[in-house]
Amino acid sequence: MLLRMEDIDTARCSSAFEDAIKSDLRWIGVSWNDEIRRQSEHFDSYAEALERLRREGFVYPAAMSRREIRETVDKAEAAGKHWPRDPDGQPVYPGAERTWSTPRRKHLIGSARAFNWRLDVGKAMSALSAPVQWAEDGLGPDGETGTIIADPLRWGDVIVARSDVPTSYHLSVVVDDALQGVSDVIRGQDLFHATSIHRLLQELLGLPAPRYRHHALLLAADGRKLSKSNRDMSLHGLRRSGASADSVLNTIRNHPKTASNDPLSGPGQT
Repeated sequence: MLLRMEDIDTARCSSAFEDAIKSDLRWIGVSWNDEIRRQSEHFDSYAEALERLRREGFVYPAAMSRREIRETVDKAEAAGKHWPRDPDGQPVYPGAERTWSTPRRKHLIGSARAFNWRLDVGKAMSALSAPVQWAEDGLGPDGETGTIIADPLRWGDVIVARSDVPTSYHLSVVVDDALQGVSDVIRGQDLFHATSIHRLLQELLGLPAPRYRHHALLLAADGRKLSKSNRDMSLHGLRRSGASADSVLNTIRNHPKTASNDPLSGPGQT
């Protein structure tokens, strides 16, 4: 097993958070290879991948703010038009900058205005000679398993980097998986649909595809995903409350939604 610190948000991440993560993992009985990859130390690798996507014309600079996106969507829906949503329920990006001229794009890049690099998913898909797919050893939210045909178009033009940070979760995770020789990705079902974007990026960048195993999540009583923003109990919180490591593991193993798809029962690398 590999331990990776996804700390590209250097303003919010700290060594204290990293120490807490390692301490909680050791408490629960999780061990890993000695070397820890910190994404904040490898921006050059992500910038190289981003530059390759730029050269191929698969990304474009986009500067619409969340407010501008919301206003565009609201205006369209008020006129009776259907606006597509991504798998997380958010409106897909309008993509107005997709058709901008080269001089106009250069002007935005050279200005002081913040912008994101977005993946032109439609153009990227049209450049591939075969459908994108992956091997799923676990289960998707609707029981999907086996060979999964990816559907990146559902996400619209996702962010792959920012003007001040040359990466995003999507880009850095596929680069890291390749550089670290990851064979199996084991993660929650909340990331099942994101695999479509990850597989697309792997194809565009010529990176190998790991096997994937998505597992069920422990949910709150009302069925929502547990979240720090909702002050749900974390592993660290359970530990401080006096819970034992065995009791936590037994809760996971015996939970009706995870018992048949136990994320702790099989070998692999994450």
